[in-house]
Amino acid sequence: MHLATKDLLRLATIGSVDDGKSTLIGRILVDTRQLFDDQLDAVAEASEKRGVGDLDLSFVTDGLRAEREQGITIDVAYRYASSPTRKFIIADCPGHVQYTANMATGASTADLALVVLDVASGLKEQTRRHLCIAALLGVRSIVVAVNKMDAVDWSKLAFDRVVDEIQALARDLDFTSASIIPVSALLGDNVVESSSHFPWYDGPTVLEALESSEAGAWEHTTTRGARLPIQWVLRQPGGGRTYAGMVNGDTFHVGDRVTLLPANIESTITAMNFGGEEIADATVGLAADVALAHETNAGRGDLIATAPLPSVVNELKTTICWFGEKPLVIGQRLKMKHTSKVTPVRVKTINGVIDIEKLDIDESTSLNTNDIGLATLQTADLLVVDDYRANRVTGSFVLIDEATNATVAAGMVGQASFL
Repeated sequence: MHLATKDLLRLATIGSVDDGKSTLIGRILVDTRQLFDDQLDAVAEASEKRGVGDLDLSFVTDGLRAEREQGITIDVAYRYASSPTRKFIIADCPGHVQYTANMATGASTADLALVVLDVASGLKEQTRRHLCIAALLGVRSIVVAVNKMDAVDWSKLAFDRVVDEIQALARDLDFTSASIIPVSALLGDNVVESSSHFPWYDGPTVLEALESSEAGAWEHTTTRGARLPIQWVLRQPGGGRTYAGMVNGDTFHVGDRVTLLPANIESTITAMNFGGEEIADATVGLAADVALAHETNAGRGDLIATAPLPSVVNELKTTICWFGEKPLVIGQRLKMKHTSKVTPVRVKTINGVIDIEKLDIDESTSLNTNDIGLATLQTADLLVVDDYRANRVTGSFVLIDEATNATVAAGMVGQASFL
């Protein structure tokens, strides 16, 4: 019925432009034989048109014509792969600073971040920014591919310098695990197969590290309460209503005592359906249809929850990744989309901007494009929220420009643990 998540790993590739993210993913897909002949022919044709000569593996994920022509990744490219022990959803995220919003989208549902960096350049500012955003978005594990080792003659000294940088930043950002692997994505060394060029390295290849990483982490939360943001109210034949939405946080069971929020109405689950069939349990990620013992006037944007209950607020402290072209300022009015609810919102205060280098808060009264900052927001309607660190679904939101309907920010309820 509902597929287990333990065998499906969602990963996002992050890092700065030209460090080799798309080439690494292309290498994984080619060496694990995930591509059809016509796909390889298309990559060969694109490589020839750009005068690359040999097969340019970055074109495997650069699916847009504009990307292939410019030689850069613009949008998030999702690719699917499998090995004998695991299935993967790979989000190849762009490295250019102007596409930081796209990177945040790719990382928002990732179990793990696959970080790619050039051994000669080390940790660039944009890689640090991406890692900071990944940590803010709840990613707790990273696999770091230290790329282009062939360009430094497979030097252990060059690799060790980068390892020291990465380990220090991983500690500062509270990542729980960090596997650091020397590779050449261009030549395939240590990507899928181990390489003889690294007699001083006895760790896993990139694929082996991905196969052994914990999956399903994006669905796991520290809160024990089950949550169902209501998307649809369904009128049943013969009378009565049921409430449909996607479960997150924990499992619902028939017979559970629940609270409908923000109205604070207590009731009991009398029945649940999935795909037209009755079910006794509704697990995380399942789109369920729930019947309650009491009639209510609940609608889209309300939430059904089990204890411990989320908070009901109209003012909240948040961490914001700002993508708008104009600065975010105090008093600005926007729309907020939180789970299935949309409400007007006003910026009450801006409490600082994160210094990417120092991982500290600098005083500021505005946020510029691609800044990550802290702000207090006031909403016109009551919201039902958890802290983002407890629940990535009920703790996240986006901000929308009222005039253009463009998404201008990704936000999290609360403040990151590393600040």
